[in-house]
Amino acid sequence: MKKPLEVLRLYPEHDYTLNGALASRAGRDPSRPFMVFRERSWSWGEFAMKVDAAARVLAARGIRKGDRMAVMARNCDGHVLLLFALSRLGAIMVPVNPEFGVTEAKYVLHHAEVSAVAATADTLTVARDAAAGLKTPAWFVMLDTAADDVPALDDLLRAAPVVQIPADITGDATCLIVYTSGTTGFPKGAMHSQKSFVTGGEAFVQRVYLQDDDRVMIVLPLFHINAMFYSVAGTLAAGACMIIIPKFSASSFWQTAVDTGATQVNIIEAIGSILRNRPRSEFRPEHRIARVYGVRASMDETFKNDFKIPHRIGGYGMTEIPGVTCNPFEGVQKLGSMGPVGRHPDPARPWAQCRVVDDEGRDVPVGEPGELWVKTPIIMQGYFRDPEQTAGTFEGDWFKTGDLVKCDADGYYYFISRKRDIIRRRGENIAAAELDRVVGEHPAVAEAGTIAVASELGEDDIFVVVATRPGAKVTAEEIADWCRARLAPQKVPRYVAFIDELPHTPTHKIAKAVLRADAALRARAVDLQKI
Repeated sequence: MKKPLEVLRLYPEHDYTLNGALASRAGRDPSRPFMVFRERSWSWGEFAMKVDAAARVLAARGIRKGDRMAVMARNCDGHVLLLFALSRLGAIMVPVNPEFGVTEAKYVLHHAEVSAVAATADTLTVARDAAAGLKTPAWFVMLDTAADDVPALDDLLRAAPVVQIPADITGDATCLIVYTSGTTGFPKGAMHSQKSFVTGGEAFVQRVYLQDDDRVMIVLPLFHINAMFYSVAGTLAAGACMIIIPKFSASSFWQTAVDTGATQVNIIEAIGSILRNRPRSEFRPEHRIARVYGVRASMDETFKNDFKIPHRIGGYGMTEIPGVTCNPFEGVQKLGSMGPVGRHPDPARPWAQCRVVDDEGRDVPVGEPGELWVKTPIIMQGYFRDPEQTAGTFEGDWFKTGDLVKCDADGYYYFISRKRDIIRRRGENIAAAELDRVVGEHPAVAEAGTIAVASELGEDDIFVVVATRPGAKVTAEEIADWCRARLAPQKVPRYVAFIDELPHTPTHKIAKAVLRADAALRARAVDLQKI
């Protein structure tokens, strides 16, 4: 296995634009596989030519530097093609969740003031309704088959016009606006430069020791920072091959891994939990996946012993600051931690710095909880058209994450909770995330979400909403007993409710805002204080 810096040095240096990085990798051996989507496979050389053709098509249709184009579709090769083609022009891709309704999509399309929209047959109607009323009407293109009055991108590429492509695009040009999940208030559009994207890929090579012959299976949505900044950018940096899966399917996950020869995949906690709970008859021991990024401590044994995956790596990042900390691929891994500050494959490159501070911005002692502040070269350029939110998120060069963490004497960080996800009970601050984890470890529980509810005595009471595993049964009293055996008395929930499935945000986090707003859920909860 090559060291990360050895992988990067397989290729010529470049200018940290997407086009520069692509040319650097494609020039080594254009026939190597770059991307697989369903029955279609692209070599590096073929993809580079398609990017050139797509850039000419976009330019002929009026896309210029700084313009925004939305992509509203399930994962497909068109996402990646348009990202690189738009970057050639200094234009910007705005990925949109294909599950959005008109209201949600309208906010993103209008806030971003998109000039064009790429859709598919199942998203076109919503996308059109959402784009209605834009100051400058957006034009549409299909990523699958042509609609009655909307051409397919493939058809346009076959007759790409000869037009001038700008040659003055630098790595500082914005290439992506990724909108946050917006669990509170309106979504914010985090802007990232081409240099940030390419550098993020290089950091991912370090994080999972990505190799030039790896096959990266992408099951996370391409409207999310993880799939874009880790999987796509990592494939670019390593000169590897990506396998794009339209949507995660638990029942076919392992068979797909076998069929595609996947060697690396990224997951999130919800996916890990689903796979852990699926019937083992679906597992295929002949799979080649050697590295999984995103395995949580509670699932580590399953992925190690049941799924036979030797390298399980976890870390921390946000839409605004991808890939800040990570348990080292080679070195001490502390289960349950976010790891130490990550680094670039080149040790001479300056990298992220972290502080843990109190409410006044003063550094706290080792082991004490505080808010995580980060300074990193992989950071957003700001929130699009929102200077006030941008200014409020920074203290000088330090990005204020809003996450409570602690750091041990070895420099390993541990997540406690979002600052706004703290429950105040009996004079103590209780992290809802801790209850989520502990209750979620009960053998009958598939997932748990903990929220604060007002107490008649003032402060908060703890309300846990539980989704059980298929066929499993557990009572509210048993949940409380489970917590009593593992947590301090003040952390034992007062209310427990059971539902079939917890609501999730577009990025698969528990949608606690939905739980808080559901009055009927509270009305049918078991009040353990009255038992």
